[in-house]
Amino acid sequence: MFYSLKNRLIAFFVLLLVLSFGTMSLLLFSQSRAIIRSYIETSALEKMDEYGSFISMAALQVYDISSLVFNSEETKNWNSSLTDPTLSEGEKMLANISLSKFLTHAVNSYSGISSVSLYREEGLIVSEDNEVVWDRSFVQTAWYKDFMGRGRHWVSAHTDQVEIRRDRPYQVLSLLLPVGVLEPSKARTVMKVNVSEDFFLEPLSRIHLGETGTIFLLDGEGSPILSQELYESKKTALRQVEAIRQNTGGPTEGVVYLKNDQGDTDILVYKKLKQSGWLLMGLVPERDLYAQLYTLRTTVIIFSSFLLIAAILLATWLSVGITKPLSRLTSAMRYVQTGDFALAESRIPEENTVRNEVGFVVSSFRNMVLQLRQHIKTEFELKLLRQQAEYKALLMQMNPHFLFNTLELLSSLSMQKRTEDSVQVIESLGKMLRFSLNSKEDLIPLTEELSCLRHYISILSIRFRERLDLQLEVEGKPEGRFIVKFLLQPLVENAVKYSFASQAQAHVRIRVQVEGGRLRLMVADNGPGLPDGLAAQLEEEATRSRLNDVLNNSGQIGLRNVLARCSLYYGSGFIYRIESQPEQGTVIELCLPAGEGAMQTEEGGMA
Repeated sequence: MFYSLKNRLIAFFVLLLVLSFGTMSLLLFSQSRAIIRSYIETSALEKMDEYGSFISMAALQVYDISSLVFNSEETKNWNSSLTDPTLSEGEKMLANISLSKFLTHAVNSYSGISSVSLYREEGLIVSEDNEVVWDRSFVQTAWYKDFMGRGRHWVSAHTDQVEIRRDRPYQVLSLLLPVGVLEPSKARTVMKVNVSEDFFLEPLSRIHLGETGTIFLLDGEGSPILSQELYESKKTALRQVEAIRQNTGGPTEGVVYLKNDQGDTDILVYKKLKQSGWLLMGLVPERDLYAQLYTLRTTVIIFSSFLLIAAILLATWLSVGITKPLSRLTSAMRYVQTGDFALAESRIPEENTVRNEVGFVVSSFRNMVLQLRQHIKTEFELKLLRQQAEYKALLMQMNPHFLFNTLELLSSLSMQKRTEDSVQVIESLGKMLRFSLNSKEDLIPLTEELSCLRHYISILSIRFRERLDLQLEVEGKPEGRFIVKFLLQPLVENAVKYSFASQAQAHVRIRVQVEGGRLRLMVADNGPGLPDGLAAQLEEEATRSRLNDVLNNSGQIGLRNVLARCSLYYGSGFIYRIESQPEQGTVIELCLPAGEGAMQTEEGGMA
């Protein structure tokens, strides 16, 4: 019967199908295995790069706030006060409270920082939120002993008593630095910056290597920084990590294949972080990567016997399965060309409707559309965050400007023994500082701005007495109106300063007008007027948004700062006018929206 053409055709077709399909399956399995291995290596290194960038960013935040506290005059004055035997206990406690307020302000400026505390060897602990505690038990802690004895600056995940006292019993990572000296063993004061362990674990939990693969974060000595219990079970990897860590001249990243204790192969992917000296180590069993591939091979073998019978049905199914999704994909592409992503996504076939090359194309196109939308959203958010950061930088520039001048006045009053005036200035300054340190609110009620200005005028009146003729006029109802904080005070400060520069008596007029939805602020003086070309230069800087010129300029900071902040916040809704004649004074008028809440900037972002 084998001589029959029918049987020979059937035999030939079956043999051809089995051989071709078997060969294809073998090649597909081998190539898939190689591709998966290459993809996993590349993907793991890319994920480590991303997480490494996050670690570097987080470490940079910690170093930034550490440098801020270490180099601040507040810390130096506090350290000097505690070591001064002539000061009373009350004065030292005031120094502690002042430092705590400074730490509170510093921590609030960094979203990733949990707390900052300073430990004195005699048992004093000063942290933010007015926390001053005497408890010398910390000298027995492992982190303190390691720092003093071995100079170990980074502390792995642990519980901290400062956090526990605040009902935050979570694990933290800490950076330790000596205060006042560079050698840890000689330090009488230790600064401890805490960061929640979840801040590092949360992005790490979104990274997956196979089914059971894990990424570990190790310090410079090869010990785990985060509380990941799986690390202790990887003994073979521990030995390999030690060899990688000691090879300082070797590559900073790579892939190593290891035999584990069960005789299977593990893939070790590592990356060294240069700034912190830490090591990222990803470990995944090779069998996890190929588990689905082996299952697929078994399934192919089982169903290969049914392929001959189902060939015709399968051909029909393939035809429909290919042409239909391609037609919908073409329609989706047309919507993408017009920028209508919502309709494009509605035309793309469902995730599991196609399981072949077309499915890969559909899946890739879907991912491309989603990534494109995400990219547009991310670019918008980054632009908004950059604008907010610029505004915060300008606002922070204002606080020291008026504070130092007022402190000089207090020094002068104290030397003159003008006690009542000193008390008046201290009360006014305290209220201004309370207003100034509230950095969480950029948009404030107009009534609060005027109240702060009146405190400042009170200070000026005590300082200059009859030499200063300063009048404040308010027209309209300021209640319920909101503006950007600290607009009037720097303008008044400049007006008084430059009026006295050329006159024995200063005349300053301040007018605040509320007209419907607009607010006019006017400050006039009898000073020498603006230098030639300065008004045009200010207009050019405001037009080009040259923020660096404002932050780096040592003169006219007040006026530049006010104009720059108004331009950043209100955009095209901000208008200003400057009239100045030599030896006839200067008039500065700001016209801006007086809204009842947050306003939108020129580019559509919330300031």
